[in-house]
Amino acid sequence: MDEPAEIGRRVQRLRKERGLTQRQLAHPSYTPAYVSTLEAGRVRPSETALHFLAERLGASFEELATGRPARLATELRLGLTDAQRELATGAADEAAVHYRRLLTDAEHLDLGPERAEALLGLGECALETGELDDARRHFEAAERLLGDRPLPRRARAIRGRAVAHLLAGELGYACYLLESTIDELGTSGLADPEALLLLYAAVIGPYIDLGAHARAAHAAELALALAPQVSDPALVAGMHRQVARTLLAEGREADADASLAKAQSIYRQLRLRTDLAHCHWMRGYVQAQNGDLDAAERELRTARDMLTAKRAALYTAQVEVELADVLRRLGRHEEAARLVSALLDLDDRHGAVHAGGAHRLLGLIAEERGDTETAEEHYVRALALLERSGASGDLADLCRLLGDLLRRGGRTEAALDVYRTGLGHRAAPGTTTLGPPPVAPAPRRI
Repeated sequence: MDEPAEIGRRVQRLRKERGLTQRQLAHPSYTPAYVSTLEAGRVRPSETALHFLAERLGASFEELATGRPARLATELRLGLTDAQRELATGAADEAAVHYRRLLTDAEHLDLGPERAEALLGLGECALETGELDDARRHFEAAERLLGDRPLPRRARAIRGRAVAHLLAGELGYACYLLESTIDELGTSGLADPEALLLLYAAVIGPYIDLGAHARAAHAAELALALAPQVSDPALVAGMHRQVARTLLAEGREADADASLAKAQSIYRQLRLRTDLAHCHWMRGYVQAQNGDLDAAERELRTARDMLTAKRAALYTAQVEVELADVLRRLGRHEEAARLVSALLDLDDRHGAVHAGGAHRLLGLIAEERGDTETAEEHYVRALALLERSGASGDLADLCRLLGDLLRRGGRTEAALDVYRTGLGHRAAPGTTTLGPPPVAPAPRRI
């Protein structure tokens, strides 16, 4: 809201343009003296008073308070809606151009909430295209803009930052961001269902990568309990997609596939292409775990094609690791090696977890071909990458593979050292190094 003097001059100008006296403008809720004092800039009007005066003058509250025609802000909000739809259904880099233009307009009009919304959109675009530093910068800027808003309003920015750290392989810090925000929501009395569902769904992935399966299951249980209180279908679908990961970790493949089917149905109706591609990806993974490799290949290729069309390079690379593993298990080693070898140059941009996964897979392919020296090189490289990320479950499995390889080669002492390393990384079920798990939201009083 502008200074009282600016608002007073604006009210006076509009009153005279409408041919009204101060008494006519004030009637029936205020006095002519109040209008006179307001027009002189000696009092700051309340929002209630400005809404009343705006209605009497045939103007908008925003026009009186800021001098900006309401039409400009409305057009900007419509543009943000269009950009959001473009991100959901088109290419992220094209949506980013739209969001940057809207950010410039919002800065010119000094519209804080709209600036934050444009920055959140730019952050989501950067996540899709794999520009993780840009994503973090956009989400941090949005969070600063929303610094005086209630914590639920900042949940999207915090979740975006956490996902950027997760994709960069910084699992512990991603968990810290999400856990601390969940705890703050729970203890501050701001247990907003949508914000909590967003955060609980986001924390499932890093928990599983850290080997904290009990925590992941607990987060999934809480997210499912919150779902009936949430009206945003895309948010509910995202929750179903993440819950499927915990069901799969518990060996409940049929339940995981059913959860993914629910998410797919919602995403298909909403035409959210990236999220739908993620469901195909997860279903392919579930089918691979069940041994249905042909169906897994079809689902993963569908996901890859959809993400490639969206030019979502980071997610495409991750799907290609999964697809290459299915091809390896189908005996198509050459095809698998070609697919995954192209990902090794992406180490720095795409995070330690996924680069480590690519090296692990190339090690398996080399070992199955009888090239133990190359297999060891890839396993050691993968081990170095995964140690950087703290992905305990993946580290333990990799130590087993490398230890078995060394043992079969007669290098027993070296194998024992690797096995000990794996045991040290195997987290106890349901634990991390982050302290107590997040608090559950307090039950709502009816």
